[in-house]
Amino acid sequence: MQRPTSARPGAHGIVHPDGTIEGWVGGSCAQPVVVREALLALGDGLPRLLRLSRDPPSLGRRADGVVELVMTCHSGGTLEIYVEPHLPAPVLWIAGTTPIAQALVSLGAAAGYRVSVFDPVADPSAFPTAERVSAETNLRRLDPGVVPYVVVATQGQWDEEAVSAALRREAAYVGLVASPTRAAVVREYLRSEERIPDDRLAALRAPAGMDIGAETAEEVALSILAELVQVRRGRAEFVAAPGPATMAGTEPGRTAPPLGATDDVVYLDPVCGMTVDPAHARHLAEHAGTIYAFCSLGCRTRFVREPAAFVPGSVSSEA
Repeated sequence: MQRPTSARPGAHGIVHPDGTIEGWVGGSCAQPVVVREALLALGDGLPRLLRLSRDPPSLGRRADGVVELVMTCHSGGTLEIYVEPHLPAPVLWIAGTTPIAQALVSLGAAAGYRVSVFDPVADPSAFPTAERVSAETNLRRLDPGVVPYVVVATQGQWDEEAVSAALRREAAYVGLVASPTRAAVVREYLRSEERIPDDRLAALRAPAGMDIGAETAEEVALSILAELVQVRRGRAEFVAAPGPATMAGTEPGRTAPPLGATDDVVYLDPVCGMTVDPAHARHLAEHAGTIYAFCSLGCRTRFVREPAAFVPGSVSSEA
C-alpha cells in the first residue's frame, strides 16, 4: 500500500463537535472527509475505518464499519484512518423510589448510565449505585446543560409534576411507568391543565418500556432499559425525544398547600378512595373548613373543580 505524502503512520487528531480539529490526519483533501465522518460517528456512536485511495471503491473489499472513499489529491497513495467516537456517559434521571425505580437504577448503572434519583423521600442508602439521590422535584430547571433520559416511576405520587417538568426541557427520552388507563389520565391532565402541546405529548412514552411480557419489577425495568438502548442507538421507530420544540414560557402556577387547621386533615382521598400516607401527603386542598389529602395532583384537580361530586352536602364551586 502506497503511503501518501500528506500523512505519516501514527498521525492522529481530535475532532470536536463543532467541526474543529486538533492534530494532523492528512492534507486538505483528507481532512474535510475525516471531519465529516467523525461528526457522523458522534451522531450515531459507531466507529468506522476510512479508506481513502485513488482507486474506485471495490465491492469485494467492503466490510461492516469500513468506508471507502476516492482520494482526489494529487499526492496519491492510500490512507486508512480509524475514527472512534468518545462520547460522555448517558445520563438517566429516575423520579420515584418504587421497586421498579430501584431495579432501573441498578440496571441503568450496570449498563453505563450516570443515574440520578429524585424523590422527596429518597434515601441514598437504598440506591448505592446511583450517582446522585436528591429530594428535588423540579426536574425542569436542574442541570440545564444536560440532556437526560427521564423515567417517571413514582406510580401516582407525583406523576403529573415530574412528566410536565421533563417535557418542558430538552430530554433524550421521557417515559412514564403506568398502566394504559393511568397513562391516558396523565396525558389528558397535561393537555388540559398544564397546556402541554400535542407535539410535546407525542414525546411521552407511556406506558414506558418494550412489550416483553414483563411482570416483576426487574422485568419492567429491563423492558424500559431496552427501550432506552433503542433510542440511544437510533433504532427507535417512535418519537422519543422532544426535539427542537422546547417550551420556554413560565411554569404553570402551583396551588400552595392550605395553611392552618393542620390537625383536621382527611387522609382518605375523596376522589379515588385511596388512603394517603400522612408522612408523604403532598397534594392538599381545603373545602368547607376541612383539609383533604389526595394521592395525586390529578385527583386534587378534579376535587377542586367539583367538590360537590365527592363530598356529600357540598355546594359546587361553579354554582
